[in-house]
Amino acid sequence: MSLATLGSPRTADVPAPVAPRRFVWVLVAVLLGQMAIAMVTTAVQQTPTIDEPVYAGAAAVYLDQHSLRYNPEHPPLGKLIMATGLFFAEVHVDRGFTGDQTELGRYVLYESGHDPGRLLLLARLPMIVLTLLFGLVVFLFARDLAGDRGGLVALALYAFSPDLIAHGSLAALDVPAAGFLLTSAWLLWRARTQPDLYLPLAGLALGAALATKMSTLAAVPVLLVLAALSTRNRTRAVGVVGLVSLAVVWASYLAVDPFLRWETPPDLAAGFVDWLPFPEPYRDGMRVQFGFENRVWGGYLFGEHYEGSRWYYLPAALLVKTPLGALVLWFAGVAAVIAHKRAAVPYVLVPAAVLLVAAMSGSRDLGVRYAIFVPMFLAVAAACVRWRWMVAVLLAFVALSSLRTFPYYLPYSNEAFGGPEKTHLHLHDSNVDWGQDLGRLADRLKERPAGRTWLVYKGAGVPEHYGIHAEDPRKVPPDQVHGLLVVSDSAAAKADDRLKALIASSTPIDEVGHSITIYLRR
Repeated sequence: MSLATLGSPRTADVPAPVAPRRFVWVLVAVLLGQMAIAMVTTAVQQTPTIDEPVYAGAAAVYLDQHSLRYNPEHPPLGKLIMATGLFFAEVHVDRGFTGDQTELGRYVLYESGHDPGRLLLLARLPMIVLTLLFGLVVFLFARDLAGDRGGLVALALYAFSPDLIAHGSLAALDVPAAGFLLTSAWLLWRARTQPDLYLPLAGLALGAALATKMSTLAAVPVLLVLAALSTRNRTRAVGVVGLVSLAVVWASYLAVDPFLRWETPPDLAAGFVDWLPFPEPYRDGMRVQFGFENRVWGGYLFGEHYEGSRWYYLPAALLVKTPLGALVLWFAGVAAVIAHKRAAVPYVLVPAAVLLVAAMSGSRDLGVRYAIFVPMFLAVAAACVRWRWMVAVLLAFVALSSLRTFPYYLPYSNEAFGGPEKTHLHLHDSNVDWGQDLGRLADRLKERPAGRTWLVYKGAGVPEHYGIHAEDPRKVPPDQVHGLLVVSDSAAAKADDRLKALIASSTPIDEVGHSITIYLRR
């Protein structure tokens, strides 16, 4: 028996609705409304994280020069979506600009004559809208499995997820890539009963994922197998999904530059990617990504800084940064899907498992954003949990934990690990301190005039733009460092012996956004 015969989203797999449909949609609007408020507030208050200026700069070049030369390691679709916001700013990039993509990001945000806060917000708003739309996908997918009540459970988990709020409010690529994959899996689930309608749509969603971030390639074999299982004409199904997704990737590059003017960067080794049917800049971007994976990166986990990567980093980081109630519902949801919704296992659990294994094998232990698909897929799984009152209690704990961290979602950790003010003791980088609090630091320093300020900042913002005039304490003898010593928590996690000695001989007097610590040195 094929998966296509194991039930229909509207028949055997779905219990009768438990509430009037209008009331259900009111609750959907409320849940997504609070998520929107949280994300917009976060987007307005946070200064640039490390990756955002690069993406915003590349998007500006797409608009102004129709050139693919910047940020080739990531396909263009996510940045094209950001460009829909930047279009209203009319950003122009000097055609004589010759800097790298990091310098480009700084130029666009801080040297182009525009307000960097407004530019960044314009790039972030389309991603916020996309994140909310993926919330609707979570609801609809879960409703297909477990009715209206299950859909609301899944949406509540999604809408109160601190990680999804944090990264969904950024001009970044992690949430869009994961959301497009989830959408493709949901459409393939529906294709079991209406293949002619949903197979092409699933191909569009898969293509959008591939055109946003290359890490989504790991899900392609799984989704193509699901396409084959959705109908008796398996070859046709795989062909439709595969060809449509490939067409989306090509279209995303042609939308930037219809002539595909591209020069391969030097020192990129040839390999099997030459045989893949992707545009040349996509294949070269894959080579750049392989180069990143061959580098040795630094990690930080439970107070220990190390070189290289650890296979258990992402599960451990998810354990720290997921609300406790959500963790219980995730595990219960996995068990419920296996026990009661076996037809859904390949669509919900298998893609998440394959993607997680692929992410765990990577070389960059830099944040749960590399596994941001987990709270999406497992929210859908949690819809199948049947403990009605227990689910309500656990969701209440999730909501309370999420609301308590407002508006500091990026450094969130659950109560078992001390909450957001303790996250820096366990994790670093995009888990806690990604450069987002430079503006808040400027406001705090205005309240604390104390002579000279010394700054070790890990981020992409320009301190001087926010009125922060500070020196690097690592460039002078320690006995000359007096006044306020300000250190990003990610920089402290990776501190060398000199910075460690400065921190150890200073007195902590304040913290900013749970990501920057202010010390006093006398």
